[in-house]
Amino acid sequence: MHDFDFLFGTWDVANRRLSELFTGSTAWDEFPGHAVIRPVLDGMGNIDEIHFPTKDFRGVTLRLYDPSSEQWKLHWADTTTGALLPPVTGGFTDGRGDFHGDDTHEGRPVRVHFVWSDITEDSARWTQRFSADEGASWETNWTMDLTRTGR
Repeated sequence: MHDFDFLFGTWDVANRRLSELFTGSTAWDEFPGHAVIRPVLDGMGNIDEIHFPTKDFRGVTLRLYDPSSEQWKLHWADTTTGALLPPVTGGFTDGRGDFHGDDTHEGRPVRVHFVWSDITEDSARWTQRFSADEGASWETNWTMDLTRTGR
């Protein structure tokens, strides 16, 4: 239940997002972000809001812990659509968080894999990967390198 406690506080976020997905593109868009993360529901969950000032949009992640399965469900929504996307589910092993789910990209079904890694007291990395072939191959399309600015 305390897997994400490291994340509480404020962070600067260096984003690197693939410009075009599933085209073989190697062009990346880099842009800043700022996130605020706090616990909710007596620690059984947490919520973050991230602002991308040069992209003029915001996102929110709601993470909820299920004690019966001992897994987390991570839900994302942003101001580009206002829609809550399907969750990814998973947990942490040896300091690395792996979360999987199903979604669509431009109407095409994709498998989604989030990874939380390189976690220290003042930094962390989040990576998003998509697979359009049922997990046979994966394309990393977004990374966030977080640097703590406050608690």
